[in-house]
Parts: sequence; structure tokens; C-alpha cells
Amino acid sequence: MNRLFLVLYSIAFVLFLNCTSEDVTEIPPQETPISTDTSLYFPPLNSDVWETVSAEALQWNTNKLQPLLEYLEEKNTKSFIILHEGKIVVETYFDGHSATSPWYWASAGKTLTTAVAGIAQEENLIDINHKVSTYIGPNWTNAPLEKENLITCKNLLSMTSGLDDSLGDGIAPEDLQYLADAGSRWAYHSVFVKMQDVIAAASNQTWDDYFDSHLKNRIGMTGTWIQTETANVYWSTTRSMARFGLLMAAKGKWESTQIIPEGFLNEATSTSQNINKAYGYLWWINGTSSYRLPQTQLEFEGVLIPNAPQDMYCALGKNDQKIYIVPSKKLVIIRMGNAADTDNFALSDFDNALWEKINLLIN
Repeated sequence: MNRLFLVLYSIAFVLFLNCTSEDVTEIPPQETPISTDTSLYFPPLNSDVWETVSAEALQWNTNKLQPLLEYLEEKNTKSFIILHEGKIVVETYFDGHSATSPWYWASAGKTLTTAVAGIAQEENLIDINHKVSTYIGPNWTNAPLEKENLITCKNLLSMTSGLDDSLGDGIAPEDLQYLADAGSRWAYHSVFVKMQDVIAAASNQTWDDYFDSHLKNRIGMTGTWIQTETANVYWSTTRSMARFGLLMAAKGKWESTQIIPEGFLNEATSTSQNINKAYGYLWWINGTSSYRLPQTQLEFEGVLIPNAPQDMYCALGKNDQKIYIVPSKKLVIIRMGNAADTDNFALSDFDNALWEKINLLIN
């Protein structure tokens, strides 16, 4: 994505983005019951107020904060936030970016589709075990009808549609060719976006309207979806991404309201199939014994991000857009910006190097 593209989309975004002002906070340098944890802080809706806690109060190694920030700046970062129990510990912006600047989520935004799918299923609008054509009709692919009918909504969420990913990211029927039976092959592909069509059809609303009323507005997010030829990309401020991360850390609750079913989120952030153990429903999972990466059919032994906590799960987007959720440490960490090193689809060497620096601060 070149600079002109980003500038044009940023201008388009600002023209119709209904966003509140968010000031920069300057800080040195198997299913479980619904959580009753009341220690999490939630920022108020439609407000730029967000409580902070100092790294000193948390007894972190504050002398490691500045080296972390310098590394982030060196690696083309636009913004970086660390939340602990919902409160801001670190919030920093680089390269002219600010708390009110929009930026693209890229594939980290896939997880927004997952969240809304869980909400729609809870409303009995969809069942992710049903075939996609139940909701959007037949011939949405160019696969033989008997093969298309094997593709369920869960296959879209787990990247196991069996459609040919070597043909590019097009999602028109002619671009979606049969390669293997659904569920037998894991491959990173933009066809997941058909879940947005499923939810729109099942709810009899536009995707944007359903998303806004059922997720975005309920947690005080700002932002908008911008359609490209092959994708629907979410743009927002960094704090809005942090709000979504906080919702996930709270197991789908915002204050006392359960917005996304906790049981569904447990599924979404656990291994969803037996091919790529590090992949849930559009979420990446640390701590598994092996993993696969976009654009390859190779299986790699070991954990996804060795330096990160074993219980971490994350949303990873092109050019190093990151949402890290660490339940054991009550952390949500957000990184937005340009590619740290070279262009990438999701995971990059930057993840492991960044976690080495984060560990020096928080441990």
C-alpha cells in the first residue's frame, strides 16, 4: 500500500468519520462461566476520557520503556498502546500520527467479523455450522454445486473453505475455484469476507448498519469500513482498536453487558481445526505445538511467537497491525503503522523482536 493510497483513504475517511476527539495521554517514557471479574476498567462511551496507571505503580522496569519506544519508532510505528486491566499505561504516537488520526486495521480487522458472527449467532440469525449458501444462495463460487455446499460459515471463519488461494484475493464467483473439499485444507484467503454478506442477508440489514448497532456503538468505537476491489477494510483511531481489544480481554463483556457470547469467544480463540493449530476463528493463537503461515502449505514446529506469553492470542494485519491479548497478565497491546521491515501478510519477525522488548518492560 503506497503513500498516495494511504493519503487518499485517510482524506476519504476523515470526511465521513464520526469520531470524537481523543487526546494523547502522556505517560512516562471447553467453556467457562461468564466472568465476574470487576477489576477491569472500561472507558465511558462517546468520550475521550480514559483512566491511566503508571508503569511505576505496576512495578515495571521503567528504564526499559524508552528503549521500547525508540525501537517502535525505528520500526515505522504510527501508534502504540498498552492497557493493563483496561487502563492506559503507555500511549505514544510517532511520525505525525495522533490520537485522532485514522489508520487501517488490515487483516487484524478480520476479528471484527468474527465478533459480529458470534453476536448474530446468539440472536439466532445464523448458525456457523450451516452452509454459506443457506444465507446467500447457491453459485457464490465457481465450484461444483456439491462442493460449494460443503462450505460452512465455520469454514470461512477458520480459513478451511478449500477454495484455491493461488488465484489471488478476488471474491467474485469466477475467482473462487474449487481446490479441495472444505475442511481438508487450511489456506489464508479473503473469502472470509463472505461472512459479512451472510450476516447482512440474515439480518436484512447492511453489514455496516448491523456492525454499528451491534458492536461499534455499544463499546464507543469510532471508525468506518472502506471497500476496495477485494476487501472491506476497517479504519479507526488506535484507541478504538484498543476498545475492541479490551472487549476481548473482558471475554465479550462491556461493563455488565455481555455483547459477544463468552462461549463463542472461547471457540474463536482456540484451535478451530486440526490443520493449523495456531488458528481459531480469524484469531491467531500462541502456545500451540505447531503453526502454518499465509501463502504456504508448510507446517512449522513450535509456538507462533516464542517470546510472547503462551496464553496470548492476537489479531494480525498486513504491515504489522497488531492486537495482542494476554489474559494471564491482564494486558491489551496495540500497534499500528507501516511495515516494520518488509511488507507482510500478518505474522512477521517483528512480533518476536517486539515481544523481547515488551518483556524487558513488564517482567
